[in-house]
Amino acid sequence: MGESAKNRLIAWNLELQAAHQRLQRALRLARESLEAGDTSSARADLLLFCKGFCAALDGHHVREDVGLFPELSARHPSLRPTIAKLQQDHEMIAMLLGRFDRAITSDATPSELAMHLDGLSAIMESHFRYEERELLGALSTLDLDADPHDLLGPL
Repeated sequence: MGESAKNRLIAWNLELQAAHQRLQRALRLARESLEAGDTSSARADLLLFCKGFCAALDGHHVREDVGLFPELSARHPSLRPTIAKLQQDHEMIAMLLGRFDRAITSDATPSELAMHLDGLSAIMESHFRYEERELLGALSTLDLDADPHDLLGPL
């Protein structure tokens, strides 16, 4: 196996972890924006960071559902129950993101917004840990010639 082929095989494992790390950083930025205070400037920052975080997390999950997961299901049928659970998580996270988005645009208090971020953070961390624990082995051997953004989202 040539070096470029070996690197491509390893890349899917690392790409998923890197996407999760970028999403965790986006969540930290959203939280820092919220903790900066409730001035109109801080609220504008919060809207920017939180909307960006919500879009990035939702985009990541949508791309997994329509890109990565069908490929893994076809190549590793034993992962189908795991993938079904991950997709259920995606639905729950999408619902929480919708609630958070409504809170952002409805003049919710900083403490209310923090509660939304706390809930999202908890499920996101649990979901990422489970996903990595269950899928990284299969991803480390995935022989797939595709753009990571097509399967993992633009972030």
